[in-house]
Amino acid sequence: MLCNKASVLTNKGGNEMNLIYSALMLHEAKKEINEDNVKKLVQSIGIKVDDAQIKALVTALDGVDIDDAISKSVSTAPVAISPAAVSGESKIEEKAEKEEEKASEEEAAAGLAGLFG
Repeated sequence: MLCNKASVLTNKGGNEMNLIYSALMLHEAKKEINEDNVKKLVQSIGIKVDDAQIKALVTALDGVDIDDAISKSVSTAPVAISPAAVSGESKIEEKAEKEEEKASEEEAAAGLAGLFG
């Protein structure tokens, strides 16, 4: 939901991510996300942003539970596992199993040698 509402910013010259980051920073600092706070933060780091962009951001975030939006985006983020990683893990497991079998056989042989030895 946060991404859909924030899409109103995307046609304004590349500052949309800076504005979204500023809103996230204000949220993390427990500051109100309003036009004045966003403008002060953005200006303090030397980014020039149109007032209409700031207004669009604040309007887009009105009524959005940012914590909920973040938790949903984190919990639904896909995790990519490469086939090479999977096959590499299975080869490691196979090698470990073979080593365990070999150790068991050696222990058994050593035990028999002790009996007849």
